[in-house]
Amino acid sequence: MAEKSYYDILGVKKDASDADIKKKYRKLVRQYHPDVSSAPDSDAKIAEINNAYETIRDKDKRAEYDAMLANPFAGRGGAGAQGGFGGQAGGQQSGFRWEDIKDQFGEGEAFGGGGFRFDDIFSAFGGGARGQTGGRSQQGGFDQFGGGFSSHDSRGQDQHAEINVDLASVYSGDDYSIKLNVPVRQINGEVSYDNKTLKIKIPKGITDGKQIRLAGQGAAGTGSGKNGDLFLKVKITHASNIRLEGANVYQTVNITPWEAVLGDKINVTTPAGTLGVTIPKNTKSGSNLRLKGKGIPAKEVGDLYLTLTIVNPKVTTDAEIAAYEQLKQAFANSTIQR
Repeated sequence: MAEKSYYDILGVKKDASDADIKKKYRKLVRQYHPDVSSAPDSDAKIAEINNAYETIRDKDKRAEYDAMLANPFAGRGGAGAQGGFGGQAGGQQSGFRWEDIKDQFGEGEAFGGGGFRFDDIFSAFGGGARGQTGGRSQQGGFDQFGGGFSSHDSRGQDQHAEINVDLASVYSGDDYSIKLNVPVRQINGEVSYDNKTLKIKIPKGITDGKQIRLAGQGAAGTGSGKNGDLFLKVKITHASNIRLEGANVYQTVNITPWEAVLGDKINVTTPAGTLGVTIPKNTKSGSNLRLKGKGIPAKEVGDLYLTLTIVNPKVTTDAEIAAYEQLKQAFANSTIQR
């Protein structure tokens, strides 16, 4: 058996209620989820937690597991039944312990000249393994010995990936297609895959870093266990003059010196469409124009901020040079803080 029971893994007592087990499970998932935890073994830890929870959350599986804990090698048959590590022969209990088996065969030493190891005993009789070795369940592979174990159906692990989504799709909602190698089923440690094209609905108003859940598209389950889920983390792509802060969108817009001084109405192409914008007189470079409700249409709609940058046009003709000379003379008495 594994060094820790499923109850130890979840940090609950053996008589814990279903509500307490569920509460503890959710707390552990939040603590060790790969998207949150920086621990290098977070994936393995989550797998261990899920495996434990899938057993003791089920009434029948929990009863079977508790019986196994109470007497791991109880025989199935009566007197004269086939002998085994946990069976009965001649009506007498064998009473073997793992320590006895290790002492008798020698873990890691040659057995019968074939280099047979103690761990090979597990895989040779039904594919079981101790703990999480090889991704298999702790319960499984012991029926051959006449013990109290049965094959264990466990849910597959959740998988995580990232998907790039254009900002325009976030404003309108859109359909995306991605190609994945999807796990279909895991039997005796062997996983079969199927190449699939998955159609994904990008929710309107989703913000950067949020996740889209695809049920059943994660790692394959063991036996008849369900597949895990696939979580796609959304990364919003956009032009270089745009930045995002939650649902708020900041866009840099270039204006001319005369538009800044005299004020003007200009058309600006934004993620929310082409918008008519009025520039106030004497606008300074770096000023923001707030367009309420024109940000990402999330549950709490964001705003669009246009950051106005004054850009001097390139002077190429004598007439343009002369115009700047006149401008210089007109403002000869003006002072600028430098």
